[in-house]
Amino acid sequence: MINRVLIRLKIVQIIYAYYQNGGKNLDTAEKELFFSMSKAYDLYNYLLLLMVEVTKYANKRLEAGKHKLAPTPEELCPNTRFVDNLFAAQLASNKQLRIFTESQKKTWENEADFIKNLAEQIFESDIYKEYMAAETTSYEEDREVWRKIYKKIIFNNARLDEVLEDQSLYWNDDKEIVDTFVLKTIKRFDPKNGEKQELLPEFKDEEDKDFARRLFRRSILNADYYRHLISQNSKNWDLNRVALMDVIIMQIALAEILSFPNIPVSVSLNEYVEIAKLYSTPKSGAFINGTLDGIVKQLKKENKLTKN
Repeated sequence: MINRVLIRLKIVQIIYAYYQNGGKNLDTAEKELFFSMSKAYDLYNYLLLLMVEVTKYANKRLEAGKHKLAPTPEELCPNTRFVDNLFAAQLASNKQLRIFTESQKKTWENEADFIKNLAEQIFESDIYKEYMAAETTSYEEDREVWRKIYKKIIFNNARLDEVLEDQSLYWNDDKEIVDTFVLKTIKRFDPKNGEKQELLPEFKDEEDKDFARRLFRRSILNADYYRHLISQNSKNWDLNRVALMDVIIMQIALAEILSFPNIPVSVSLNEYVEIAKLYSTPKSGAFINGTLDGIVKQLKKENKLTKN
């Protein structure tokens, strides 16, 4: 699940904190990097559980309606399509998700008000109303309604962002990327797999894990060389006047360009220009792109960089 886009973002965050804290302990910073990535994986599991929790709330709501002093005919014989959703039931029974809940002791039980408000928002949506009124029913329809709900209601939800921020500082910048993995997971679910449906792994493979470790260490251990290159190619700029975040982003970009021959230069440049747009000043993207492009041309001219 933790792809290279997220790895790069985490490395930028941790190296910035490393320098802000005086750059004293590389091993401790590396442990913090991998811990922060594990927290992103926790968020992935936690957001999957959110769909289970909303379904539970909907079921409790129906049961409460039946036991009113004067229930309406609709409350006595409600439409149970949403609470009987086959995808949600498969998700609730998922072995990996149950292990996560048991090992991390992580549930939505302390967020009852948020769950209630989110569920009511879902119930009022056209997506829900059309789903409940449909004449046909199938696993595919049950899975698709949750994909739509997640994409339209949960994906950009300011209240949810606040709840997550209160729970973990590590989740501040993770949700937008993790949301894409949750949507991907919904699409991957197959009723034939039952409770054994595989969720996305924390890392795709050992190569990505090694990429994170090598990029992090080389960014710091070769910092003097990278900053020398940056200084040479920062036209009309004293390096001390360049924003620290810009320097760090270029430092990591150069570590990637010079250490990973299988990654095209254009890919690395594009990735770090995008990161600059997120974490630095409005003009940083153009400045970083121009500076790195000049360094790449210089290194190629000196035969120190041979890849495209």
